[in-house]
Amino acid sequence: MKLEEFDYNLPEELIAQVPIQKRDESRLMVVDREKRTIEDKVFKDIIDYLEPGDCLVRNNTKVIPARLYGKKDTGANVEFVLLKQIEGDIWESIVRPGNKLHIGTKVIFGDGLLEAEILDIMPGGTRKVEFHYNGIFNEILDQIGLMPLPPYIHEELKQNDRYQTVYAKYEGSAAAPTAGLHFTPELFEKLKQKGVKIANVTLHVGIGTFRPVKEDEVEKHEMHSEHFYIKQEDVDIINKAKEEGHRVIAVRDNVM
Repeated sequence: MKLEEFDYNLPEELIAQVPIQKRDESRLMVVDREKRTIEDKVFKDIIDYLEPGDCLVRNNTKVIPARLYGKKDTGANVEFVLLKQIEGDIWESIVRPGNKLHIGTKVIFGDGLLEAEILDIMPGGTRKVEFHYNGIFNEILDQIGLMPLPPYIHEELKQNDRYQTVYAKYEGSAAAPTAGLHFTPELFEKLKQKGVKIANVTLHVGIGTFRPVKEDEVEKHEMHSEHFYIKQEDVDIINKAKEEGHRVIAVRDNVM
C-alpha cells in the first residue's frame, strides 16, 4: 500500500484551534459502509448508534504536561517532549534541536526547578535523559510543563483539562486519545441508562503519534511499541458482551 494513497486536502481553516465549549456538541460524521452514505451529526447523537448490551471500550490513560522548554548552559533554547519513563528519574524524550543535544549536555527548566542530563542517544534519535530536582516530579511538571499538543494546533491551550478525556485516570501518555475527548459525564450516564456497558483499557500513547510515516510503502513503516494494561473486571465485561452476541466498540482515535 502506497503512502500517497492516503493523501487528501484538508484546508487549514477547517482545523479547529480551540476546543468547543461543550464537548459533546462537536461535529460527528457518520459513514454507512453498506449504504455508502455520509451524514453530518452532532457527537451526542452517538447514543442513537449504540444498542442495549453493546460494550464501549475506552482508554483511560492520562496525558502528562510533557512538553518542557529550557536552556542549555550556553543560554541556547531547547525543547523536550517526555515520551516514556524508563526507570526512576530516567526518561526517553524527544529533544529539539537534536544536533545540539549530545551525551553529557545539561539543561535547566523553570529557572532551576528541574535539571536534565543527556545520558544516551536512543534508536530513532530520541534521548535517554536523567532529571534532577527537589520535591515531587509530577508536581514540578504540573507547574512548568505544557500539554504536548499536535503540530497542527497553533493556539495556546488555556485549560489543560481540555486535552484530557473526562475519564482520564492513569498518567503516562505523551498525547491524548483524542476520539474520547468528546464524551461527557452526562453522555455516559445516558449510555448506561440505555443499557450500554462501559469497559476500560489503559494504553499510554507514545512516540508513534509524533513520528511521521516516511516509507513510500506503509507496510515498511516501523511502529513504536506502547504499553497497555487491562483489569480482569473489564475483560469480563467485554467477554460477556461477546458471548451474548453484542457488539464491542472501541473508542479509538478519530474512529468509532
